[in-house]
Amino acid sequence: MNIIEAIKERRSVRSFNCESLTQSQISELENAVKTAESPFGGNVTIRLQSFDVKDGFKPSTYGMIKGAVDFFLLGIKDDKQSALTAGFKFEQVVLKAWQMGLGTCWIAATFKGTDFDRGEPWPDDEELKIICPVGVAAKQSILEKATRLALGSRNRKSFDKLFFNENFQTPYEQTGRFGEALEMLRLAPSSTNSQPWRVLVCGDTVHFYYVPKSPASVLDCGIGICHFYETEKFNNRSGVFVELADMPAAHENWIYLVSYKASK
Repeated sequence: MNIIEAIKERRSVRSFNCESLTQSQISELENAVKTAESPFGGNVTIRLQSFDVKDGFKPSTYGMIKGAVDFFLLGIKDDKQSALTAGFKFEQVVLKAWQMGLGTCWIAATFKGTDFDRGEPWPDDEELKIICPVGVAAKQSILEKATRLALGSRNRKSFDKLFFNENFQTPYEQTGRFGEALEMLRLAPSSTNSQPWRVLVCGDTVHFYYVPKSPASVLDCGIGICHFYETEKFNNRSGVFVELADMPAAHENWIYLVSYKASK
């Protein structure tokens, strides 16, 4: 399964088969964490940890996740760069897990006082903000299917409502230079399927903005931009991310994040 297939096929998994990861799977996932990169800086720590869910486990916001034994934990500093990096970097791991036949589910919440936040302290200025179960998916329950439907996982905004060309009134053509990469961005998961990302393409430069919809909106954009960049790499294209001082003024309540300047 290549990265484009993984982006298209990957779904959030909330029911697992109650079995621990194998040592081989753990090693492969830990290597994915080690090799994941981000151009945005910030401070993010990713850990993979097993929990004895049968021995007085106190997960608090564990919610509708069932049968999971292994979890990724993300400590993130409270700034824009760290949020972008958390989304961009960890989505590389999530996609790798899917390519390995493993399911995951991003969960953003407050975890203080739970078993997830006990153990090794987080580096200075970082706080546990994301957990993500990982394992072999169990058969979807009726409740899980209903939750997926309620969250609108299949009901994403159309391409022409998110991506624009040269101005904020002209939709970007999906057949354009960045069409496939933007479509993979559109398919990215986001908090309550809010899809906060917006894009203005000006020539060879892609300007990324977001509409603030939740505390996780910048992190969500990091996930989407990861999809964009992975697609560029898959198609043997390259570019650099830069934060411009003279970017086009934001449209309505959009907030500028970063720009991507294509080099080929």
